[in-house]
Amino acid sequence: MSEQHTDTNPGVIPPAPPPYGQAGVANPSPSATFQDPRRKTPFLASFLSIMPGLGQVYVGYYQRGFVHAIVVASLIAAMAGSAGQTDSDLWPFLPLLGLFLAFFWLYNIVDAGRRATLYNEALAGGSEIEMPKDFQSLSIGGSLFGGICIGAIGFILLLRTRFNVSLDWVAEWWPAALVMLGAFLVYKAIKERQATATSDDEI
Repeated sequence: MSEQHTDTNPGVIPPAPPPYGQAGVANPSPSATFQDPRRKTPFLASFLSIMPGLGQVYVGYYQRGFVHAIVVASLIAAMAGSAGQTDSDLWPFLPLLGLFLAFFWLYNIVDAGRRATLYNEALAGGSEIEMPKDFQSLSIGGSLFGGICIGAIGFILLLRTRFNVSLDWVAEWWPAALVMLGAFLVYKAIKERQATATSDDEI
């Protein structure tokens, strides 16, 4: 009975294993191999969002963070102005506004933690995760809409401090600012969709 024997050649170097990402080899955990100082802590982002919008600002979503802060502040102002005034137009809607305020506040907290997680995955080079489109680095670049808003607020305050103009009308007309903000966001979304559709047609 013959004995099978396989000779090994000590001079032959075995082939190197395939790199991560190829068939049969699992990618290492991003948390174990990727320690980028730009990474964000989801728990910290959620905790900071107890102050609405601050968690989004921490991750880098400055526009979204400011919008969240404005929405919450506007709801609180509307509810405080109508509290105890049964003849107010908003009095019947106070329970609905309160429910929406609680929902939006909790959504704001969850959204910040989720975006921090997605941001970390994007930094780690997730194959199916892209960097969020509205992520913007903090800079001193110009902003037409932001400049108009700051200029308008400064002008209104100047009327009060320099010319002693009463600001009672602000209590009645402040919702117009929300209307303009909403119109701007809708216009921006439409332009972005048109630009996306144009780029897809060219491809």
